Amino acid sequence: MTRHRYLHGLCMSLALALASPLTHAQSAPSADAQGILHDAGGMTLYTYDSDTPGRSLCSGPCAKVWPPVMAATGAVAHGPLDLAVRDDGSHQWAVHGHPLYGYVADVNPGQASGDGVNGRWHIAHLTP
Repeated sequence: MTRHRYLHGLCMSLALALASPLTHAQSAPSADAQGILHDAGGMTLYTYDSDTPGRSLCSGPCAKVWPPVMAATGAVAHGPLDLAVRDDGSHQWAVHGHPLYGYVADVNPGQASGDGVNGRWHIAHLTP
């Protein structure tokens, strides 16, 4: 039983590491007809109340559950979409200065199960 738990934990850690958007940049988010922001795969994006304008405060375990929407080197801000700085100096997409994140519990495009989590996570909208 102990070996099973170890292997399960190891597999979960490996899956999270391989699936982490921290390892690759994404194109700029887009908005649907209601102004809700989505990534290129149609997954709902979120903002975090604890972030400061232009700076992400979600890292480590937080970023495993709420993966940052990373921007490619040389990405250019346009309109309300801009770039936020992470602790390691990399950039992630932001809207009106609020860094953008996905949510690991959302498994299908358009799903928005992260809205309101802990009273600090909210669906990202194009309009303020």
